[in-house]
Amino acid sequence: MFKNRVTKKETLHSPLVLRPVLLAAALLVAPVYVSAEAVDWDGVEGNEVTLFYPGQASWEWALTQSDHSGNERFRQGRNCSYCHKGEEGDIGKLIVAGEKLEPTPIDGKPGSVKLDVKMVNDGERLHVRLAWPDTGYKPVEPMDEDNALRVTMMLDNGGVGEATRASCWGTCHDDANRMASANGEERVKYLSASRNKMSRSGGGDNVKADDEIAKLLAGNHFMEYWQARVGVDGEAKSVHGYILDERHETFDSKVDVDVSREGDNWVAVLSRDLKASGTGYKTLGEADELMVGFALHDGHATGRAHYVSLDYSASLNGGDADLQASKR
Repeated sequence: MFKNRVTKKETLHSPLVLRPVLLAAALLVAPVYVSAEAVDWDGVEGNEVTLFYPGQASWEWALTQSDHSGNERFRQGRNCSYCHKGEEGDIGKLIVAGEKLEPTPIDGKPGSVKLDVKMVNDGERLHVRLAWPDTGYKPVEPMDEDNALRVTMMLDNGGVGEATRASCWGTCHDDANRMASANGEERVKYLSASRNKMSRSGGGDNVKADDEIAKLLAGNHFMEYWQARVGVDGEAKSVHGYILDERHETFDSKVDVDVSREGDNWVAVLSRDLKASGTGYKTLGEADELMVGFALHDGHATGRAHYVSLDYSASLNGGDADLQASKR
């Protein structure tokens, strides 16, 4: 188990770089750490979510007729999962092999990963358990030398229209880092509403004035995310962030994380107070239905070299949703 030791002074860059075999050894002997707010997950029903490799598929790509055959239905308001749920494995296999949307195929990287998702709402906190098999993929050269893996849940509670249709895809634009229209720029994720003008290539650096961004933020128009990062030293760190004009993140996080290995599987538990306050935290009422998306960077991956899910609805208090939080 990895202890979540988060301080304001921690950074992403550690002077210690271990090879994957050493990290694996560290995982096997790491002591078990049980949070004081541990949840008994045995009686909680899980839901299978397929994560797949997306390549350079962007929000703009999905809206373009010549690129995406389903663009008309998407423009009319259909969400990604309406057409593509059940196809994720095949899509990921094609893309990672370079048959479409990937100019630099990744040899040996699986096209998809099965994620088991469990949620518990105990009346004060939302707990999310994510479990997935280790893919065994080891890159020749790690893209992220500091982090062996990152697992993320992005969420919205009704403030962002794109989230309902595409979840995290609403933040993924054609001009972001290593995307088709990046032109060497290292631009990070953002929402279209933060730009004065959008085009087929994205919104560029045409960002709205600070007061307009502040109004969007105050009006709940942002995406929140929770992330657990496992460093090369075998220790997990909690990262919290939100996306609006860009990606804002901090290690001074109100999200608790635990990460462990159970046989060949990884297990990550992320949780926070339903009413956590502060910039970038959404208030999660008991009747809320969230839109969520999941992402996994494994094998020292970074940027778009990750696995993502389609859009999923999640209910905190019953109702008709893809994912149901068990009440405790």
